Amino acid sequence: MASVAEGSVAVSTTSLQTTRLGLRANLAQFTLLVIVNAFVGAMVGLERTVLPLIAGADFGLASKTAALSFLVAFGIVKALANLAAGGLSDRLGRKGILVAGWLVGLPVPVMIMLAPTWNWVVLANVLLGINQGLC
Repeated sequence: MASVAEGSVAVSTTSLQTTRLGLRANLAQFTLLVIVNAFVGAMVGLERTVLPLIAGADFGLASKTAALSFLVAFGIVKALANLAAGGLSDRLGRKGILVAGWLVGLPVPVMIMLAPTWNWVVLANVLLGINQGLC
């Protein structure tokens, strides 16, 4: 890569790649994004609907407050992770934060499916809050 000094500023003589703008030019990427968001939204919606029912049926929680404790845990942790994600991504880079978020979220479905106690469900939602906050 050749550069020519102009005063105190170096100017690159290599051509820059052009960015393709618009929906039509990026249709494949946009379609993938819509599909992924639909699946994530469906999973979160399904979990929010089914877990309170499972809390009573499988774990014997009679209190609605206890049954919805997973939502409180998720919300608080996600808010804190959102707060931390900006500063962390500035210092460590966005890609590393995204990868860390996805790694934290990987065990969540298995933890919920195999949860021996309600505390496991709440812990899985804490991890999901970290995942959602970082990603």
